[in-house]
Amino acid sequence: MTVQSPLDFFWFIPTHGDGAYLGAEHRQRPADFAYFRQVATAVDQLGYGGVLLPTGQSCEDSWITAAGLATATQHLKFLVALRPGVVSPTFAARQTAALDRMSGGRLLLNVVVGGNPTELAGDGVFLPHDERYAQADEFLAIWRKLLSGETVDFDGRYYRVRGSRLDFPPVQRPYPPLYFGGSSDAGQELAAEQVDLYLTWGEPVVQVAEKIAAARARAAARGRTLRFGIRLHFIVRETEAEAWAAADRLISRVTDAQIAHAQRRFREEMDSVGQHRMAALHGGRRDRLEVAPNLWAGIGLVRGGAGTALVGDPATVAARLREYQAVGVDTIIGSGYPHLEEAYRVAELLFPALGHQGRRPSVSGVVTNEFAVGSHAAPRLQAAAS
Repeated sequence: MTVQSPLDFFWFIPTHGDGAYLGAEHRQRPADFAYFRQVATAVDQLGYGGVLLPTGQSCEDSWITAAGLATATQHLKFLVALRPGVVSPTFAARQTAALDRMSGGRLLLNVVVGGNPTELAGDGVFLPHDERYAQADEFLAIWRKLLSGETVDFDGRYYRVRGSRLDFPPVQRPYPPLYFGGSSDAGQELAAEQVDLYLTWGEPVVQVAEKIAAARARAAARGRTLRFGIRLHFIVRETEAEAWAAADRLISRVTDAQIAHAQRRFREEMDSVGQHRMAALHGGRRDRLEVAPNLWAGIGLVRGGAGTALVGDPATVAARLREYQAVGVDTIIGSGYPHLEEAYRVAELLFPALGHQGRRPSVSGVVTNEFAVGSHAAPRLQAAAS
């Protein structure tokens, strides 16, 4: 019997708000730092390896939020957005080193190049799709050299730097790891040249395997290797029937008009190849949501970005994750609605099925490295998060 390596399992901080239903105001929670702290401290205790903080006009700033949450947690790593084109590479390098030191070496960087051109224009970014990746290539070349301790002179198409250096180095050497997701050829070229871990959204295993093989080959041609991760939502319950009922309930308040509006926006406003691939999985149709065994695309009816969830009982969802692992994935970045309660469900139900050793507070309050099924109940929500 082959023993599979453990997966790195991250969670998500919902800095754009949270709730029990998609597409409805009912039982929604505002983007409130006290709630972010609840989620972060819970997943820190439960044994998740880190958290992703999203970026965009609708989100609280990921850098400021991560700095605040770092003081409230002990173990979590923070995957925050590094956005070429929005800030200069030298300023970003100083921010990186400062937050890595402040967090005790718990910083990871999520390179975000794509997105909605309308939103990018609001940040002063007007470059077309492939040029944004060319700019990001220069940005990361400068950024990596600075974090590695070099004094940098650089003359490029997008950046010109003279005698730049960092006086305060990061904890992690040569620099905090770079994560990145991009499905286009330009995105894969950037990944092959610059980053450490290549991310994909939750497509069927065959499509993920093809994407990983292509990215791995491009990196190998440069004498480099990549790690791979996947971004998925989770709806895990004790039985399959309970899990599918929860999935149906999550989108029960979504209207056909909302679906049509969201799908039109994805098609017409966004130039992200990954987003187009997500939308193509279901075509905006409610009757085509199980796009692969236990892989449900209902979230992508109205939500941009990651739009699929693994739905099922613990053994089944664990088996599906092992299928992704078999094609090269070693890192899972999960989420679920609402994120506090679903973090507990995933830890209590799915972690044991994966053989994942979480952490839990003992009676004395000391965090241990064991996790017993059913050892936690989700805490009563504070009034600010109701």
